[in-house]
Amino acid sequence: MKKQRGVSLSGMVALGAVLCIFAILAVKILPDVIEFYKIKKNIASTAANASGKMIGEIRVIYSKYAEVDHIRSISPDEVVISREGGDIVLSFAYEKRIPLFANVSLLIDFHGVTSARDRSE
Repeated sequence: MKKQRGVSLSGMVALGAVLCIFAILAVKILPDVIEFYKIKKNIASTAANASGKMIGEIRVIYSKYAEVDHIRSISPDEVVISREGGDIVLSFAYEKRIPLFANVSLLIDFHGVTSARDRSE
């Protein structure tokens, strides 16, 4: 007599439920992660174009990039602009609360720093 092998129906249902939960989480989190990487790219592009510019001009440059990518999580006024060793350094930080279900939500802290030197290397 051969021993049967395989996955039972209850095992398949349990696996399907776990996969559905991960898929729902990915669908809810992915847009915010994509927006973070857009912000990072825009900050790096702004830093590359910031040499010799005043702070107000740098904010305008970032706002143009943010407008093209439809970024709403961080405004030009929330970008921290400083100088380190002659380079202009741009940094940002923000929190994103993502509601999952009922009264459960996920809080993600996003932050990034870049300078003109980072872009040219």
